[in-house]
Amino acid sequence: MKVAITGKGGVGKTTLSSTLARLYADEGRTVLAADVDPDANLGLALGLTQDEVDAIVPISKMRTLVEERTGATAANKFFKLNPQVSDIPDTFSKEINGVKLLVMGTVDVGGSGCVCPEHVMLKSILSALTYRKNDVVIMDMEAGLEHLGRGTAANMDQFIVVIEPGARSVQTYRNVKRLAKDLGVKQVRVVANKIRDAQDEEFVRNAIPAEDFLGCIHYNTDIIDADRQGKSPYDFSPKAIEEIRNIKAILDRDELD
Repeated sequence: MKVAITGKGGVGKTTLSSTLARLYADEGRTVLAADVDPDANLGLALGLTQDEVDAIVPISKMRTLVEERTGATAANKFFKLNPQVSDIPDTFSKEINGVKLLVMGTVDVGGSGCVCPEHVMLKSILSALTYRKNDVVIMDMEAGLEHLGRGTAANMDQFIVVIEPGARSVQTYRNVKRLAKDLGVKQVRVVANKIRDAQDEEFVRNAIPAEDFLGCIHYNTDIIDADRQGKSPYDFSPKAIEEIRNIKAILDRDELD
């Protein structure tokens, strides 16, 4: 099970990512959750404290590691495009509530086409994650579509687009599906978050093909309270957990197929 969770900023990607990760961990599965969002919040959502989150150094900021693996230094501008990274997820992840958290970070310079040692490292690690045959890998992606343009999630089994009940979110799903096809990712699914009523749900079900629709997470003040306190939504909202458990059941059937 290798899924990349994407969507616009603020739609609830991290809530879905963290809850799915903890549900799989509770089953005894080996779960690696990669925080690929520059505004890294997945650690808090999994149950780390703010101090613990602040103490994590993202992979992209580990200059010595990047130099060692790519061969790039201030004196040597040439570097490897396929560095050895298979050990990095286990070595540099932090375990919380049964989930291995790997904070990737981002590259501060260059555009979406940047080819620099840090970018090569991140892309190589994301690719390596897809070859962890017996593990559940969940990537909490950055907002927007830039990561699709860079191809950093090209080897995932599927993308899950988190949307809100609105035309702009639906358009994001359509754009992701188009770009995913170009990357060879055949399955793009949708989770609708912040659903307030039957009218919201009807809008989403009319806009998204039934085969792509995984389910709804209703607007929930428990999740807001958890976020306000910097806590994991998994520990605050039984209703949201149950809704996401139903979404997970569909993913489990996909995995068996």
